[in-house]
Amino acid sequence: MKNTKVLFAAVLLACFAMMAFVPRSKNMRTVKKIVLKDSTDNPYSIIINKRDYELKVFDDQGWLATYPVVFGSKDLSDKMREGDRRTPDGNFKVILKKINQQWGPELLLDYPNEDAVQKFNDRKARGLLPRTAKIGNGIAIHATRPNEEWTVDQYYNWTDGCISLKYTEMQDLYSYIPVGTPVTIQQ
Repeated sequence: MKNTKVLFAAVLLACFAMMAFVPRSKNMRTVKKIVLKDSTDNPYSIIINKRDYELKVFDDQGWLATYPVVFGSKDLSDKMREGDRRTPDGNFKVILKKINQQWGPELLLDYPNEDAVQKFNDRKARGLLPRTAKIGNGIAIHATRPNEEWTVDQYYNWTDGCISLKYTEMQDLYSYIPVGTPVTIQQ
């Protein structure tokens, strides 16, 4: 009986050890899945490099995963105003996780935040934007439509300024990134 309990405990321990790792898509290594209680326990951060068309996820151990992404305009410079289809540069946070009817999983960013508003107002004051220009809103990290993953493979910028991942990879990212995650978007 004692050997059975020891064997059962060893098998149980092995199962828990195997469950600590989840397979990722072909573009990523196997990584440890961490269950979070709330955003104060959040070990994650995201850096999006527009020139490399990459979204990188980091945790408290370092680099975790890389996903290929696309944007709005082929012009990768900073968002100037509503309707320009550019993706903003800066430091943001995930403020909402939701499922969009068109493209599924979505992480809404806090654009425009205080820094974005300051840049926008400075550009208006310097005459770089018309007085009637608006800053815009609704910037998110979201999926392609399920049958349009090719847009990422072919670097086809199709959004209105959002960051888009393949549908299958966005499901993965969405599964572990909590509200409150810091996001840096850079050129």
